[in-house]
Amino acid sequence: MDRDKVAEILVEIGILLELKGENPFKTRAYSNAARALETLDEPLQTLIAENRLGQIRGIGDALQKKICELVTSGRLPYYEELKASFPAGLMALLQVPGLGPKKVKVLYEKLGVASMEQLEQVCREGKVALLAGFGEKTQNNILEGIKFRSTTATRHYLFRALALADPILDSLRAHPDVIRCSTAGSVRRCKEVIGDIDFLVSSQKPAEVIDFFTRLPGVTSVNAQGDTKASVILEGGIQADLRVVSDKEFPFALAYFTGSKEHNIVMRQRAIQRGLRLNEYGLFRSSEETRDPQLLVPCATEDDIFRELGLAPIPPELREEIGEFAAAERDEIPRLLEWTDLRGSLHNHSNWSDGRNTLAEIATYMQELGCSYWAITDHSKSSFQANGLQPERLRSQLEEIRRLNQRLEDEGTDFRLLTGSEVDILNEGKLDFENDLLAELEVVVASIHHGFSQNESEMTKRLIRAAENPCVHILGHMTGRLLLEREGYKVDQPAVIDACAATGTWIELNASPLRFDMDWRLWAYAKSKGVKCVINCDAHRVEHAGFLRLGAGIARKAWLTKADVINTLPLPALRQELQRKRSR
Repeated sequence: MDRDKVAEILVEIGILLELKGENPFKTRAYSNAARALETLDEPLQTLIAENRLGQIRGIGDALQKKICELVTSGRLPYYEELKASFPAGLMALLQVPGLGPKKVKVLYEKLGVASMEQLEQVCREGKVALLAGFGEKTQNNILEGIKFRSTTATRHYLFRALALADPILDSLRAHPDVIRCSTAGSVRRCKEVIGDIDFLVSSQKPAEVIDFFTRLPGVTSVNAQGDTKASVILEGGIQADLRVVSDKEFPFALAYFTGSKEHNIVMRQRAIQRGLRLNEYGLFRSSEETRDPQLLVPCATEDDIFRELGLAPIPPELREEIGEFAAAERDEIPRLLEWTDLRGSLHNHSNWSDGRNTLAEIATYMQELGCSYWAITDHSKSSFQANGLQPERLRSQLEEIRRLNQRLEDEGTDFRLLTGSEVDILNEGKLDFENDLLAELEVVVASIHHGFSQNESEMTKRLIRAAENPCVHILGHMTGRLLLEREGYKVDQPAVIDACAATGTWIELNASPLRFDMDWRLWAYAKSKGVKCVINCDAHRVEHAGFLRLGAGIARKAWLTKADVINTLPLPALRQELQRKRSR
């Protein structure tokens, strides 16, 4: 068992102990141990093999034994027995925004709530409002949280869909009977969350391809299997559908099944206006719906279909019926950002706060990845839950980064770590560090991490005041949303965008697949105001550098070009732009 899974189990043990009413110091010990494992700078297996695990701060004898048992055997009877002592549905209640272990414990003990259905029932009966420490507002918030969970229950993160889809596509491409293949649907349009994964293949032997698809690794069950269609469930519960068509039909089927529904309606209307009929089987010279191959307008690719309908080709990410047709008619579809245009990320964490990797590990990994720079923006002191840095620790980190950069310079490499902080925006809009310290940093990201219950006016003022600070370069994850987990806090985003335009502050497109915040639908307004985008990984481990690719996909959906995104600049130009805000 790897350390991430071990850490996950330790956190869950802490929660279960809290539900049991154990001593808070005991429950906290498990979360502290999980945190210690996540920030190790050497393999957990090495520490165990060399009997050095007990030397890690926060890991005593009892925890050491449990961790060793998990790693070596893959099981921990203590955990299994503890988990079995509670109803199976109890842990699911913690997924409701605003419900922590303490409140779940009260609901279980006082009202016997052990499932989401029971929780909704006692809320609707008004029983939760009568409990000490709850009240009517909390009861209403719980109902809203249950509603939010129900609407997202069948939705999945884009990154998880891509992680499953990419190896399946590779397998399909390698099959001798596959001519062309692609994803379609919301995955191909790069929606931030998706319902299922659509695959499209062209082949002369559809039955063989369908049979191959249903037997692929990762397929846990088969819902349906026909001659040209199949539907399966993949690991993680995501449904995947495959359609096999002839190669002549492939461009039309790809356009149709990519969607969106609204985009397809306009495409069909344009065809009708030209005396044609467009469907998933082809573009036909006909005034009625048909599949007659004699009437087919030959199109080798999707681009050919667009041109036949008087349009410049429209990239899949833009097919949402939000202006793409007017731009395509004028041949004004921009050259959208490519992920390879990005030179680095300006919002990232190390093991100085809640990240996993050391500064040296980050520098080595990002240099080998081909990045030009990587900003270290660990949390500020108010984010104590994330091991936020006190001013003296931050200054110590600056010294270590300077030494690392000097070593890189001596080695003749151009890559650099940039100094920075993700500084908390406090309740009144004041920042967690004083300006004299912020002025020492190359990159300052200002973000809200607490006080989410403030009203829209107060939240908006907080963000605007932060943007007005001359030391702040970037507003981080503007709404604080966590996709499929919680909605963002209320904020007048256009007003904040206006403030950023007035002050020269950049806005982050947080590329963490749990966030994608600011939302892609708002970037057209930001771009019209001249506000620049920064695509940031918000990386907490080096592998999160892959989020740059996801962020670029969302940026493409937002119609952003290379010129709209600050971190496409080479390092010397970036440093000039960083300094520009402070000289305004």
